[in-house]
Amino acid sequence: MPESTIVTVNDARHRHLPWRLTVTSNLPFGRWGETFSDDVVAAAMIDRLVHHAEVLTLTGDSYRTRQRRELLAKDNRAANG
Repeated sequence: MPESTIVTVNDARHRHLPWRLTVTSNLPFGRWGETFSDDVVAAAMIDRLVHHAEVLTLTGDSYRTRQRRELLAKDNRAANG
C-alpha cells in the first residue's frame, strides 16, 4: 500500500515558534533521501521538522490515485473492446 506523510508543526505553546506549518509528502520518511539525493540531508531535515510536530502517516490509495487508476482502466476497456 502506498504510504504518505503529513507533518504538522503546531508549537503555539512555545514562544519561539508561535505558528503552524503543514508539510505533506507522498513518500514515507525512509524514502526522503531519494528526493534530496542524500540520506544525511534528508535525516537532518526530518529531524528539524518533527522536533515539535505531530506526524500523521496515512496508508492506502488517495482518492486522486484511485480515481486516476479507475479512469485509465475504463479508457483501456473502451480502447480494447
